[in-house]
Amino acid sequence: MNTSFNLHDYDIMVAEVHRNLPASVLYEHAIRFEKEACIADNGALVAYSGSKTGRSPKDKRIVRNPNSEASVWWGQVNIPLDAASFAINRERARDYLNTCERVYCFDGFAGWDPKYRIKVRVICSRPYHALFIHTMLIRPTKQELDTFGAPDFVICNAGAFPSNRFTVGVDSKTSICLSLEDRELIILGTEYAGEMKKGVFTVANYFAPKRGLLSMHCSATADRQSNHSSLLFGLSGTGKTTLSADPKRDLIGDDEHVWSDEGIFNIEGGCYAKAINLSAESEPDIFQALRFGAVLENVVVDDDRRVDFADTSITENTRGAYPIHFIKNARIPCMAGHPADVIFLTCDAFGVLPPVSVLSPAHAMYHFISGYTAKVAGTEVGVKEPSATFSPCFGGPFLVWHPSKYAELLAAKMRQHNTRAWLINTGWSGGGYGIGKRIKLAHTRAILDAIHTGALGDAKVKRDPVFGFDVVMTCPGVPAEILWPRDTWADTTAYDKASKHLARLFVENFKMNESGASAEVRAAAPSF
Repeated sequence: MNTSFNLHDYDIMVAEVHRNLPASVLYEHAIRFEKEACIADNGALVAYSGSKTGRSPKDKRIVRNPNSEASVWWGQVNIPLDAASFAINRERARDYLNTCERVYCFDGFAGWDPKYRIKVRVICSRPYHALFIHTMLIRPTKQELDTFGAPDFVICNAGAFPSNRFTVGVDSKTSICLSLEDRELIILGTEYAGEMKKGVFTVANYFAPKRGLLSMHCSATADRQSNHSSLLFGLSGTGKTTLSADPKRDLIGDDEHVWSDEGIFNIEGGCYAKAINLSAESEPDIFQALRFGAVLENVVVDDDRRVDFADTSITENTRGAYPIHFIKNARIPCMAGHPADVIFLTCDAFGVLPPVSVLSPAHAMYHFISGYTAKVAGTEVGVKEPSATFSPCFGGPFLVWHPSKYAELLAAKMRQHNTRAWLINTGWSGGGYGIGKRIKLAHTRAILDAIHTGALGDAKVKRDPVFGFDVVMTCPGVPAEILWPRDTWADTTAYDKASKHLARLFVENFKMNESGASAEVRAAAPSF
């Protein structure tokens, strides 16, 4: 413990403040002070987040302030809170932390590029949270820590203590509130560690566009010879994490990046992967990364401390957090050149979209703002229809500006750097879910390889009559007969019907965001 360091500037007067403890010491504290924490047989620390095992997006608030309110995309994602209520929450969090025997502080960076990085300070009461953020942010060197100075952004995590639901604008015992002007995030009533990670990302999503930078919810890889990067956008279940684990390329990051004037960089120093049904066969890189220094969250372990990755009795949202350098092909520092390719992944359970399409700049913006994927039908008897999911910019819950702001930045950077845009369907072919078959992972990998090698640059294409993009008709390693989806259906009339149905879903969804979109982007909508 550094006795010269204190948190008095935050009215936190606890004498025992542990700053930037190494993982080994945080393990010791977790075993001594955390309820049910243990060390798994793979070496990872196992910890539990209590009743909240996922994010609480309905409890997120942003302080409405004259200096920023015109920039914020107010609505269901960004719900306003007045400054007085924020002050009450902050006081409540500090009062709780002052009751603790010890508190933990981690000072680190968000953003690998020193020119653009944000200095982040996290104050919390649980060793598990301190180890999580130690894993997920970029860890400073001793010299950087000694000269850290005042942070740019502070997270005050008092998640073990509830908010007061009678506070104006706070309607539950959980509250995650952000003040852009104070550059402070207050967490009450949830001990789910992912709130800290996404709080940092939300802040980056506000300040990056103000500087002309594009913050992105995507994975990124880089070519080892040219240094050109490739961005993979996609919602849950589309294959973003799996496809970014490419042994032929360097991993820049799995989730959060910024596109600057110099190239791209990862915001984070770690990865936060789903652990459900994880195995050495399905995800070898992630499986081996869950070792000493990593955190396993809400998993079930047996008496011998073996992890049962298939057990969802606590939650289906089991997670593993590990430093990115635990992945053998990760590039450190996590930076690369400008993207040669931007790839939107979708798992289309309707079986309508082709395995790979070329997108014009207008279509790229339209699909970026839409952020489409589809989930398979549930388990109810007689329910056969997949359900469409749309998340603007493939990261709707974390946007601060209107989606068109990010789309315009994407389009401008793509034009400037001659970046190509692609839409890859990792979902169904030959019919929707229950009739057709999932496109083989080997075929998707072959498509990705062909994009990265430039083999698809001059490939034959055919215009889709409904969606308007150009469908790639030849690709090395992929059977030509699956590339035009209509031909894979036994009943082409049924395909046409499904295609128009999906087109209508796109158009209806886009109405919510079209006010900020240009006429060119609106014209890229499907026609039916």
